[in-house]
Amino acid sequence: MVIADTGFWLALANRGDRYHAAAKKTLATIDEPLITTWPVLTETCHLLLQHLGNQAQQKLIKSYSIGAFEIFDLTRKHISDIHKYMKKYADLPMDLADASLVVLAEHLGHGRILSTDQRDFKTYRWKQRKPFKNLML
Repeated sequence: MVIADTGFWLALANRGDRYHAAAKKTLATIDEPLITTWPVLTETCHLLLQHLGNQAQQKLIKSYSIGAFEIFDLTRKHISDIHKYMKKYADLPMDLADASLVVLAEHLGHGRILSTDQRDFKTYRWKQRKPFKNLML
């Protein structure tokens, strides 16, 4: 499974996004399922609604309903790790969506991600020292 961040979903949905072509091209080369988290989906829907309208967020939700990607269920046991990462990267700062993806990487045992966020995902480490590998950039 490949982790998908908000920036990837936004680029994929918006033909005017500077990363749109890269998102489409990268997606076409991936032969495994995508996975994200509820905080990322929430953030993405909010931004889609704000910038592209209701149809864009509905399209994303519809794609989830037909199995286009999976959502990792965060549990109470993950919250202490999320808090730990948000505290560690407070100088960036790290938001809930990004922290949830670090926890997801630890769960999956890899940091292969689709993201337009060049700064943060070059900085973040999962399992304290392992870097993310951004397949999109």
